[in-house]
Amino acid sequence: MLRRIFLPLPEDRLVERFVRCIVGLALFGLGIDMFITSELGAAPWDVFHLGVERHTGIDVGLVIEITGVFILLLWIPLRERMGWGTLLNAVEIGLVVFALGDSLPHADRLVLRAAYLAGGLLAIGFGSGLYIGAGLGSGPRDGLMLGLAKRGHSVRLARTGIEAAVLVVGILLGGNVGVGTAVFAFGIGPVVQYFLPRLRLHNDRTVLATAH
Repeated sequence: MLRRIFLPLPEDRLVERFVRCIVGLALFGLGIDMFITSELGAAPWDVFHLGVERHTGIDVGLVIEITGVFILLLWIPLRERMGWGTLLNAVEIGLVVFALGDSLPHADRLVLRAAYLAGGLLAIGFGSGLYIGAGLGSGPRDGLMLGLAKRGHSVRLARTGIEAAVLVVGILLGGNVGVGTAVFAFGIGPVVQYFLPRLRLHNDRTVLATAH
């Protein structure tokens, strides 16, 4: 039964893989919180998460976790198999955002808020390199994209459609959209592309998954 649900674990360096995955996801959560603290606009998915928080009163970190679990349920009809990193992704990122809360110092000066965006982008990019390079499975949102792609949609179309849909819903719900949203949308790809080959395990042949 488990073999139908979970991908097989890699046969080598499991402790290192899990450590890298956990640290990478923690940095990912820190980066999300830095974007939110900047108040200059969040990533498309987090615009949606913030919109849900605004209307329900549920902390955004818990919204991230609930959303991740709900998306995993959508994997069932798509017949996607999760890795242990998938479960960590669904739980840990939101938990880190929840734990940090409003602990990061808020800043009124634009230069400091812009520094949060830059730092958040680097944290998410570096964390993604660690997490993806661990080879323990794709995140819930990327698994949804891959599942749709296997049913005749291009990866580009599936990813763009999903991101656009959650962004529109997030805007309608009153989520925080702004220049930071554009910074993430156009910046995260190049940053992850830079870090990923540098952080991948040496001589690893695991098929890499995407991050968030």
